Amino acid sequence: MNDFSLNTIAIIHSPYQEKFAVPRQPGLVPSAHALLEILPPYDDINAFSGLEGFSHLWLMFVFHKNVQPAKWQPKVRPPRLGGNKRVGVFATRSPNRPNPIGLSLVVFHGLLQKEGKLFLQLSNIDLVNGTPIVDIKPYIPYADAKPNASSGFASEAPEILMEIIFSHQVLPLVDKNTQLKTLISEVLQQDPRPAYKKGKVDNKTYAMHLLDFNISWQVDNNLITIIAIESLI
Repeated sequence: MNDFSLNTIAIIHSPYQEKFAVPRQPGLVPSAHALLEILPPYDDINAFSGLEGFSHLWLMFVFHKNVQPAKWQPKVRPPRLGGNKRVGVFATRSPNRPNPIGLSLVVFHGLLQKEGKLFLQLSNIDLVNGTPIVDIKPYIPYADAKPNASSGFASEAPEILMEIIFSHQVLPLVDKNTQLKTLISEVLQQDPRPAYKKGKVDNKTYAMHLLDFNISWQVDNNLITIIAIESLI
């Protein structure tokens, strides 16, 4: 049996500063923009010649924030099944895998050269800040899009059930920063709580670190109220 090592070719600069509240799939939060910093020696602009013709990219990445169990588990509990039903790990996209490798489809907005560094401008991301990228491939519609393909338990995007409101304490800030307001709303509409919490009484105050803000909210049935937004800079 051969062992392989992978080189980190890039690092993502993402609004998601922690695992909690990161969308469970790409494309669910269109306002989530990011810069992908290409690391030397892979930052040769010639390596990206022709990439401008593609609208979407596949990113292969490492679940660097995931704590691997001492023994791998053949079954996991995906959130789309309520977090209670177990299925085979290879029938899911769970981060708890024999090798912590993930695949994400992102929107590509172009190359950016700044202060001697090369970046890819992206959106619709689902990657935590600092995620190591080990490969980049263009999305090719005729090969990668299969409209008639079957999907065992996630055939459609998750239904948005959560209504988002901003308390009067935070309205002055978000009214001045509509991009932040949209990003918070799109993230929390996905209801990042553990799946087993849905539909139950929940008196807990939740918080997430998004961009340079710590955001706190509470849940009442299908209503999320943003109660505080604290700047961390």
